[in-house]
Amino acid sequence: MPAEDRLDLPMVGERQSLREQVAHALRAALITGEMRPGVVYSAPVLAAQFGVSATPVREAMLDLAKEGLVEAVRNKGFRVTELSDRDLDELTEIRQLIEVPTVARLADSSRAEEFERLRPIAEEIVSAGERGDLLAYVDADLRFHVELLSLCGNAHLVEVVRDLRTRARLYGLSQLSERGALGDSAREHLALLDALKSGDGAAVAHIMDEHIGHVRGIWAEH
Repeated sequence: MPAEDRLDLPMVGERQSLREQVAHALRAALITGEMRPGVVYSAPVLAAQFGVSATPVREAMLDLAKEGLVEAVRNKGFRVTELSDRDLDELTEIRQLIEVPTVARLADSSRAEEFERLRPIAEEIVSAGERGDLLAYVDADLRFHVELLSLCGNAHLVEVVRDLRTRARLYGLSQLSERGALGDSAREHLALLDALKSGDGAAVAHIMDEHIGHVRGIWAEH
């Protein structure tokens, strides 16, 4: 396989079913742009990279196809669904409309202990950002934001945001990594926790809005 076609995919173990682990890793690769839009990926080739049989990979890709992230190409494999800049901008706008006010409303110094439970994940994001590991960054980032949003008590909202985050493509992450600024973006999660603990809803809203813009590759001047 040509070096440029090889994906930086992790080996998978036994904690979840192989199908779930492969789907999880592939979603992260899709979100970061590691798996390129329009390219057809073969289940046996991906399976060789994961170090597993083709069956769980094919099953995982079918799961992603149901989510609209890839489409099956008869007798060839699966093609990554292409999203236009407008699609990505609209997904980003919806995320900002939902996530910014929802997280801002959580700001409450009396809930400090709940926020502190998220700090190890935030530090995991920082570690991934500093070493430029985009897939680990996305994995920890999704867990952080889903658990944070879960504190609002609205399970339907959490699932909507999870779906939006999965459909999005965080091409801004590679830009941040190339500029050596991914660690700075990662540390926004720690700043967010500090603002939540202090009860400063306005600061929380500002950090969330900028953070979503950064991972979309939007560099607003302030």
